[in-house]
Amino acid sequence: MTDARPAPYEAYFTRTPLQLFSGAGWKRLVAFRVDGAGVLLGGAPARYEAQTAFVPWEDITSVVLWQLATAGTPMTHVGVERRAGAPPLPGQNSHLGPERTAALAAHVEHELFLASRPVNLWRLDPRRLQDAVDAFAPHVPVYVRE
Repeated sequence: MTDARPAPYEAYFTRTPLQLFSGAGWKRLVAFRVDGAGVLLGGAPARYEAQTAFVPWEDITSVVLWQLATAGTPMTHVGVERRAGAPPLPGQNSHLGPERTAALAAHVEHELFLASRPVNLWRLDPRRLQDAVDAFAPHVPVYVRE
């Protein structure tokens, strides 16, 4: 008998020595996860516990991939647009105000910027992401913004 439930999409941070020195140990840290309950946005490895946020499907209106311009190659981010009134999320950018996020990425709304994580020290598979969102929350679209 096979298990008909879809598998979660899970991506892990690459382990680095900084992880050891930050107190996170050498365990595998989840950078991003999509499952039946919602989306987990992993915190930066050095502040993993304090910055990790879980967003239930009830609060998510879309999943968005977007680019942040940098001096070199643009950095991909993945985030969730959430319903109005959803509670604030912890994260590395939670202290930034709307003026600062607009200066960094004018094409991204402030709330989306705060509910996003850079794809840095881990890999994102867009096809697997789409498949997981389709399986667990078919009513939630996945958008790619340039």
